[in-house]
Amino acid sequence: MTRRPSSFVTLGCALMVGISIAATAASAARETTPPALTLTSGRVSISGTSNIHPYTASTTDVRMVHARLANGVAARGWPDVLEPGALEAFEIAIPAATLSSPKEGIDKTMHKALQVTEHPEIAFRLSRVEPATAPGAFRGIGVLRIAGVEREVTLALETLENASTLTVRGEAKLLMTDYGITPPKAMLGMLKTDPRVTVTFETVLALPLTHAPASTN
Repeated sequence: MTRRPSSFVTLGCALMVGISIAATAASAARETTPPALTLTSGRVSISGTSNIHPYTASTTDVRMVHARLANGVAARGWPDVLEPGALEAFEIAIPAATLSSPKEGIDKTMHKALQVTEHPEIAFRLSRVEPATAPGAFRGIGVLRIAGVEREVTLALETLENASTLTVRGEAKLLMTDYGITPPKAMLGMLKTDPRVTVTFETVLALPLTHAPASTN
């Protein structure tokens, strides 16, 4: 009977131990990886006024960049998700060029002012959530990036919960000039835009299937 050199036995044992450790680490990583939220739908709108008429522009092309719960968050339901510190990361973005107004002639001027070629995305990155006084109301503090300029903003948030989704509506009043945007003019300067705008958004979020509450049906 031919005996294998002890070095081969040692190598084989080392490989088995290494595979076992790697499998254990992968299993632990799967268990400790924070659950992610998913975006079911979203809408972002910008509204403002000029010396001639008010205007609005909106898009439903909303992308979830990050939406992750912190380790240890059970996420048995939306109250767990809305607890301070439960959201480890939350960021959404829109292609600025998809903002569109029902009023003719506004889109081109707006896209030029937003510098959509140089800065194709508008993004909001949440830093923290604080409870407000009204039921279902919160303050979302985070960083808003428009035309490549980032500013900290506070959003007034309202939430609407059901068994499987959470609708979050938010609003913030801004100055275009804070983001280096010159208020657009049109009609040979006859139309002048007010630098004050209101940004609103609505997102519908869903819990991961493994963390979603059980159906009561």
